[in-house]
Amino acid sequence: MAQFIKLYNDNPNPKEIAKIVKVLQNGGLIIYPTDTIYGLGCDITNTKALEKIARIKEVKLEKANFSFICNDLSHLSDYVKQIDTPTFKILNRALPGPYTFILPGSTSLPKAFKKRKTVGIRVPDNAIAQAIVEALGNPIVSTSIHDEDEMIEYTTDPELIFEKWQNRVDIVIDGGYGDNQASTVIDLTTAMPEIIREGKGSLDIL
Repeated sequence: MAQFIKLYNDNPNPKEIAKIVKVLQNGGLIIYPTDTIYGLGCDITNTKALEKIARIKEVKLEKANFSFICNDLSHLSDYVKQIDTPTFKILNRALPGPYTFILPGSTSLPKAFKKRKTVGIRVPDNAIAQAIVEALGNPIVSTSIHDEDEMIEYTTDPELIFEKWQNRVDIVIDGGYGDNQASTVIDLTTAMPEIIREGKGSLDIL
């Protein structure tokens, strides 16, 4: 059964963050808060954990549209081909924030993503998510968790999330009620930015 860990966004407890990081390094799965909806995540470098998430989502790992959660833009060069100044300016304006940006993948992507031409990059404006990634030292791969209720697309109550997911993940983090609106997804690999999904993030940054 998963651990249920309460954290406060204004001051995440470093001891609890260290515990979460250890679980990630050992191939564990976590459910954690972001600046939009709760996400299901694992260490980007752990192929077995990535395969577990792909099985849960019922997708093939090589075809999965997972996001890379970074704590700032310093990890970009590890996963993304060199980007031009206009693109960087958009990223700088928008992040951290409720956006996922599709960018051209580099040749140094982790093994599981080697064949990908593009990657989705996210820097959530959430201190808990940022503290986990910073302490881990590399991004976590993430996907959203959907609600079975067709009227509500995303579960926002961490206790209900725990009830539903406690036997499928290692840690559920209670960071307070989540949002029920996903991130805005923007493709920056095209000549002009292309809106793939309009979500919480305003389009004024373009």
